[in-house]
Amino acid sequence: MSESSAEAAAEAATAAASAVAAAGAAGNWRRAGLAGAAIGVVAAGAAAGVAIERLTVGRGIRRKAQLALDSAGPYGSLRGMPGTATADDGTELYYEIDEVEQDATLTPRRRRLFGRKAPAPVTVVFSHGYCLSQDSWHFQRAALRGVVRTVHWDQRSHGRSGRGVAQTKDNVPLDIEQLGRDLKAVIDAAAPEGPLVLVGHSMGGMTVMALADQYPDLVRERVVGVALVGTSSGNLGEVNFGLPVAGVNAVRRILPGVLKALGQRAELVERGRRATADLFTGIIKRYSFASKDVDPAVARFAERLIEGTPIDVVAEFYPAFADHDKTEALAYFAELPVLVLAGVKDLVTPSEHSEAIADLLPDAELVLVPDAGHLVMLEHPEVVTDRLADLLTRAGAVPAGATVSGYGSTSSTAQPG
Repeated sequence: MSESSAEAAAEAATAAASAVAAAGAAGNWRRAGLAGAAIGVVAAGAAAGVAIERLTVGRGIRRKAQLALDSAGPYGSLRGMPGTATADDGTELYYEIDEVEQDATLTPRRRRLFGRKAPAPVTVVFSHGYCLSQDSWHFQRAALRGVVRTVHWDQRSHGRSGRGVAQTKDNVPLDIEQLGRDLKAVIDAAAPEGPLVLVGHSMGGMTVMALADQYPDLVRERVVGVALVGTSSGNLGEVNFGLPVAGVNAVRRILPGVLKALGQRAELVERGRRATADLFTGIIKRYSFASKDVDPAVARFAERLIEGTPIDVVAEFYPAFADHDKTEALAYFAELPVLVLAGVKDLVTPSEHSEAIADLLPDAELVLVPDAGHLVMLEHPEVVTDRLADLLTRAGAVPAGATVSGYGSTSSTAQPG
C-alpha cells in the first residue's frame, strides 16, 4: 500500500475508532464494536476514493484547490434585509427578507385598484435542512429575487441563529415540534400578514409539517401553497443510508449514544474532523449528491455548509428524527397547491418517503429527479426552480407572465411522479 493510501486508511480507522471509543466510554463496548464496523463500511468506501486521489494530489495542492473553489462561485453570498425573531424559549432566530422590486409605473394603477393601501404581497418562506443553513437555497433565491417576496431563515443552532436556549440551559431534548414553533415565530416577525407559500427541504419540510400540526388555523387562513423537497412525514427509523442490513441495524442501535458522547467532547471531535477533512469530504459527497458531474465549487459549498455545523448540534438534533411523525398533519395541505419533489438516489431521505406523502395528497404534483441525491436543490437547481416557479404561479404568488431566471444547469431532467 502506498503512503498516501495508508494515510487515508488510517484516517478512516481513526474516524471509526473515535465513535467506538466514545460509545465505549458510555459503557457498552460490544455495541460499540458493531457500530465501529458499520461506520467503517461508510468510512472505508470514502477513504478508498480519498486514497486514489492522494496518489496524485498532495495535501497542500488540495488545500489550495479548496480555497480556489471557495472563491470561484458566488454560492452563499446572497444577502437580504436582516432581522431576528425570538422563539418561545428565548432563542434568537436569524432571517433575511428579499422584497419584491416595485415598478414605479404601476403605482397609480395600484392606487386605483386598492386605494391607498395595497394588499400584503405573498411571502415565500424557505426552511432549510439538517446541518445546513438558509444559504442552501442559493440558486432558488437568486432566481426569485425581485419576483416575489421571500424570507430565508436559519433554524435554531444553525447558520446565524443562536444556540437553542432550552437545549443548552435547560437540557430540554430537541424535537420537531419546537422547530414548528420556531417557524411560527419567524412568520410572526417577518411576514405577519398576507398569503404564505411554505417551502421546506428535509428537516425544513418536517418543520413545515410541525407548523401545520400546531397551527392549523394559520394554514387555513394564510397558506396558499406548499413545497416539500426531499423530506418525510415519518418512519425515518427505517432508512438504511445505503448500508447493508447488519451494518444499519448496528448503527440504529448505537448511533444516538455515540453522537451524544461525541457531542460532550465537542472540542476534541472538532479537531478530529479537521484532521480527517478529506475523509469527510468523501462521505459528505456520497450522501449529498448522486450525479458524477456536480460542479466542484457547488460540492465544496455543500461541504462548507455541513462542516459549519458543530458536532454537539449534530448530536442534539439527530434523536428528533426517530420520533418525527406528522402524517396526519398532511391533511391540512389537502386543499392547497402542493409540490412534492425528491432525488431518486437520495440515501438520507429516500424518494419513497416523498411518494408516501404524495399518496396522501393525491392532488399534489410529485416530481422525482433522476441522478439526484439529498441536496437536489444544489445538484439540479434548474429542476427545483422550474417546479417551484410553477407552484408559485398556481398559488397566485406570481403572475403567469412573470420571468423567473433559470439559475444553474444540469444534464438531467425531472420526471413526473
